[in-house]
Amino acid sequence: MNTKNLDPATFSKLLGVVSDVSLIIDSEGVIEDVSTAQDTMATLGCQAWMGKRWTDTVTVESKKKIQDLLQVSDENAVLNWRHVNHPTPSGGEAAIQYVTVPLKGNKFLAVGRNLERLAELQRRLVETQQSVERDYLRLRHIEARYRVLFETSPEAVLMIDAASYRLIEANVGAQALFKDAGKRLVGRDFRECFETSSQGEVQSLLRTALATGRIEMCSATLMGANVPLTVSATVFRQEGGAQYLVRLTQREASAGSSVDAESSAVLSEAMEQFPDGWLLTDTVGTVKSVNEEGMALLGLTASSQVIGQSMERWLLRGSVDWGVLNTSLKQHLPVRNFATEVRTLSGMTLPVEVSAVYLSRPEPMYAFFVRDMDRRMQVAAGTTTAAPHPFAELSQLVGRRPIKDIVGETVDTIERMCIEAALELTHNNRASAAEMLGLSRQSLYVKLRRFGILSDTESDTELP
Repeated sequence: MNTKNLDPATFSKLLGVVSDVSLIIDSEGVIEDVSTAQDTMATLGCQAWMGKRWTDTVTVESKKKIQDLLQVSDENAVLNWRHVNHPTPSGGEAAIQYVTVPLKGNKFLAVGRNLERLAELQRRLVETQQSVERDYLRLRHIEARYRVLFETSPEAVLMIDAASYRLIEANVGAQALFKDAGKRLVGRDFRECFETSSQGEVQSLLRTALATGRIEMCSATLMGANVPLTVSATVFRQEGGAQYLVRLTQREASAGSSVDAESSAVLSEAMEQFPDGWLLTDTVGTVKSVNEEGMALLGLTASSQVIGQSMERWLLRGSVDWGVLNTSLKQHLPVRNFATEVRTLSGMTLPVEVSAVYLSRPEPMYAFFVRDMDRRMQVAAGTTTAAPHPFAELSQLVGRRPIKDIVGETVDTIERMCIEAALELTHNNRASAAEMLGLSRQSLYVKLRRFGILSDTESDTELP
């Protein structure tokens, strides 16, 4: 190629295209001129190299390479590229590949290419390779865990090709179920493992699972077996195409659950027909279920009028009664014959007796049994003879003692009985008992001391 007629401006432009940095070096190895073609090369401070020896601009291990580059002559037929590292002002190193060409006047032209982009590509290649190796190792660990789980599962598990229905793999549980320790199952048509009457059901199951992508189940009987199995299938995709993961479960274990389900159904029907009111609530008092008698007791026409509401709303004393009931039930203590009143939907009040128990399964709940006391007293009045008047014996005291003393003793007796009943119902909670009796807390303490229920040495602040 004849380049003698190439003017200096064109030659300089050509150098800017084919190189990243160009240096003019004299015979003593001093840089006389610097030309850069990239903005990134400016960060190396190349212009500051002018007037310096070329060997002073490189790192220690690159000085020998600079000396070799300055030994070229016109007789050398081959130009060798050398990798040189320059220290950067930031403290790092920049890799540049040089080749030198001798010029007239014992000068040299050094043409350099920046290797940072190549180094970046190499670094990315190494990082990608390391990432691939980590992913490969993680997949190996996942495969090992899958293999251990697959082989040690007591359930019969099989892998089936979705296109041909051929068995690809069967675990130990499947081999024991099919009585095939020699692993002759692999390669066999999965549908042929079942009785003729079940093959259509199994094929429909596999097609439905493939179409929906969900877990599908059916009942089928193995060839030569008498007891049907539960067959469940799900689809997953691999590089070779879609495959089925099939599980076979023996149904003997479900006999107990069917008995439990039947017992639960009988119990549920019994609660619906129970002659007393029955309500089921959660531990905060929200009603979850009620029977017909419970709705009739509250004057309701539909269960939706009470379900989702707080039971406290239907108790006449509200939070007081609920506090007493909840305190016992939270301690898993049954409540028996708790006398209170309920407010019906129409606003009427009805005396009732409440019994309750704590249920721990399937989730913590309270079951309340509510008995209509008006009805009970009416029945008792119709079936028993008239009882003697409770205060008939007081008439014997007339004439012996003043009426004022007789009335005072009677009031004290009744008052003491009411206080003792309230303390028993509230499990000795004085604050709840005072609210139930309609007394202030201080008045209750005075009466407790008067009747000898509370000692004088016991401090009010020590009481609950």
